[in-house]
Amino acid sequence: MTKSDMINVVAKKAHLTKKAATEAVESMFEEIIRSLKKGDKVVLSGFGTFYVSKVKDKHVEPFGDKAKRQVVKGHKVVNFRVGKPLKKEVW
Repeated sequence: MTKSDMINVVAKKAHLTKKAATEAVESMFEEIIRSLKKGDKVVLSGFGTFYVSKVKDKHVEPFGDKAKRQVVKGHKVVNFRVGKPLKKEVW
């Protein structure tokens, strides 16, 4: 499903114009992003939880004889923990 597909479904099911559905879907995504940037968790009951975690620097062994050992710098990643109702439906 694409973002456009999601907008079409929201417009149809909520009896909204495509413009209103677009604003609703985009607002939801913007708020999720804003919360994650602040370091907050985003909990969608019955669906799951989005959260940010930090990955530490790690040393990577090279392939081949002449390659030097490399360092992958630490960074942040977004994780998703599936909620029980969704897990029950999918698994």
